[in-house]
Amino acid sequence: MERTVRIIGAPMDYGANRRGVDMGPSAIRYADLADGLERAGVEPVDDGDLSMPRAEERDPDADQPTGGNAKFLREVEDVCRRVSDRVAATLADGEFPLVLGGDHSVAIGSLTGSAREADLGAIWFDAHADLNTPETSPSGNVHGMPLAAALGRGAFGETEWAPAPRLRESSIAYVGLRSIDDRERELIRESEMTAFTMSDIDQRGISAVVDDALAVATDGTDGVHVSLDLDWLDPKAAPGVGTPVRGGVTYREAHAALETLSRRHDADGVLRSMDVVEVNPILDEANETATLAAELTASTFGKRIL
Repeated sequence: MERTVRIIGAPMDYGANRRGVDMGPSAIRYADLADGLERAGVEPVDDGDLSMPRAEERDPDADQPTGGNAKFLREVEDVCRRVSDRVAATLADGEFPLVLGGDHSVAIGSLTGSAREADLGAIWFDAHADLNTPETSPSGNVHGMPLAAALGRGAFGETEWAPAPRLRESSIAYVGLRSIDDRERELIRESEMTAFTMSDIDQRGISAVVDDALAVATDGTDGVHVSLDLDWLDPKAAPGVGTPVRGGVTYREAHAALETLSRRHDADGVLRSMDVVEVNPILDEANETATLAAELTASTFGKRIL
């Protein structure tokens, strides 16, 4: 086996508005994640889960930023700092960090850890833009803010823990957007980020879109972070998510997208880190979404039909 993939569990649900996503890492493991990775030709090493207090034991409004709205901000900060350290240490050891969420706010830690010692590109497979800030968020749920945090937008720019040091807007590509707030739409248009919506996938096909996303994320960077939110898929394929949006990618399109990443990595070694987030077993059907998450992860690392 050529690569070691270190699995880092981050069972955090502070950033979501529906409970249960903290059980996502266990559900993905239960869906034979390790076996799928071995079949893909990599060696999985499981670090277990980071420990964290239950949300019921904390005050969600204890650390609100001035003029903003961000629930459990202190707790999110603590977890993301530790995720960031684990990701950075894993890379320093020559291994590939695979972070299992939890809600999507764990990606703040994934991005900041991966971007400590390298210029980082990112491909964001998600129905949502995740560009809200404490000042713009109507809900205060931080899982709608991780990219804003990693880029140091709004109140996040005043913290030491959030901004990813070597992540640029021009190296970020969204794939599959279909549910965007008005302010997020303006921010994307004003930014240097590249956004491929579901309409682009419908018109051009998933492989062509992912090829273009790779071109964005690899231009002038040392590697690519892949962030896979399971609500990127259509709810018929992935029912166990907290914020489902109709009209997402199909089961086969999702595999084709991640197989495209794998083939590019086989050629050029472009993939640097990954997180898989927002699996909610309480809302799932027979662990279908967690199983899909495990399968898609294996496709990213090279599992093929032939």
